[in-house]
This record gives sequence, structure tokens and C-alpha cells, in this order.
Amino acid sequence: MAQEQATLAGGCFWCTEAVFNDVIGVSRVESGYIGGHVANPDYKQVCGGDTGHAEAVRLTFDPEVIGYDDILDIFFATHDPTQLNRQGNDIGTQYRSAIFPHSPEQEAAARAAIDRAKAEWDGAVVTTIEPLSDWYPAEDYHQEYFEREGASNPYCMAVIAPKLRKFRKSFTERLKNTAPAG
Repeated sequence: MAQEQATLAGGCFWCTEAVFNDVIGVSRVESGYIGGHVANPDYKQVCGGDTGHAEAVRLTFDPEVIGYDDILDIFFATHDPTQLNRQGNDIGTQYRSAIFPHSPEQEAAARAAIDRAKAEWDGAVVTTIEPLSDWYPAEDYHQEYFEREGASNPYCMAVIAPKLRKFRKSFTERLKNTAPAG
């Protein structure tokens, strides 16, 4: 079974991680930081907005089960790619919409996905394609955050649960299971 990776930034990594944990063919989702200029940043540094990093997820997936194009379509459907350096109330470059391709083929697919997104979204799609750079896994307490904290965390209930409901309604054929979102 061949495995590939995809690295995506779509605002808060808790939201993006929760969505992709539900996708068939995705075997691992890790929250972390990418695209900055400080080695080994921590959450507090990244949240300060001075390191240049984006909150992102790194997916490991089986391309025979789900293609990179499908992953990108889910990505664009589950965050707002027209908001520059923000997602909802999360504001700053660390919440930018960005794709970090792992190969020239992924870069070409990312450009095509941005073109598809432009046809779907009113407003300018501001998602960037950035060079793959050093990946720093987020602290352990950020991993699987929605699964652990979703039922009791107000942010999760207000922001992540609705995204999951929308995703599960729109992409039923791509779900690992159909458990309710919060």
C-alpha cells in the first residue's frame, strides 16, 4: 500500500485535523507548524504571529483510496479560502490558507484546485502555494484535539462541530464513519 503526504493550512489546525480524521484513505493526521523562519517554534510563539509559521496539518493517505485532488477539494470546501490571514475570529498569518506541495505533481494539482475553488467561491481565493519547508509537530495536547475536547470545549462546539456537519453532509462517500459531529 503506497502512502503519500499532503500538507495544508486552513486556519486553526484543530478544525482541519478534525475534518481529515474522518476521510477514508487518510491514515494519519498530524497538527503542526510550517512555513516560518524560527526553528522548533512552540504554540505560544506561533500564535504571536512573529515566526511566519502557519498552523497546518500533515496528512498521510493512500492515493489508491483517495486522490490528492479529492483531498484538495475537501480542503477548499471546509474552510474559507477568500479570507486573507484569518478564519473566522482567528486572525493572523498563522491562520492563512496555504498548500505546501510535496512534489511538482502536487503543485500542479494545487494550482488546478485553486482554479476550481475560484469557480465555487464568491470573492478572490487567497490560498497560497508555498514551498515545502521544515515541519514541526505541534505539542501533544493539540493532536486529536477535537476527539478529546470537542464535547466540552465551547470553541470546538461553535466552530469545529458545524464544519464537521457540513463536511459529513457534503462528502458522505468520503467518510470513514458517520458519527455525529458534536
